[in-house]
Amino acid sequence: MPIVEVTQAAAAQIKRLLDAEGKTETHALRIKVVGGGCSGLQYQLAFDGEVRDTDTVEAAEGVRLVVDEKSALYLVGTSLDFVDSLMESGFKINNPNAKTTCGCGQSFGA
Repeated sequence: MPIVEVTQAAAAQIKRLLDAEGKTETHALRIKVVGGGCSGLQYQLAFDGEVRDTDTVEAAEGVRLVVDEKSALYLVGTSLDFVDSLMESGFKINNPNAKTTCGCGQSFGA
């Protein structure tokens, strides 16, 4: 079971962003959980060209994801999606480990 599942829509957007920055071959999407936000923890998404020994690297839908050891504890079973509608646009994270979430969806409590 992967730590984070990526939908086709999210993978397509990740590929578009990597292509636009010319980083398709050298970078992966790092998904990280850090302290902060209105619920105590928040997600960080960034392209990273470095993989550490303690990182988990996963391939999903043709993109590479990197998750550090600490963040993996909070992210097991999470899905990453991308929505683009009149009401909202951006990556959406569905984390079954989140006990509480804020209204913006960017922070959570575990």
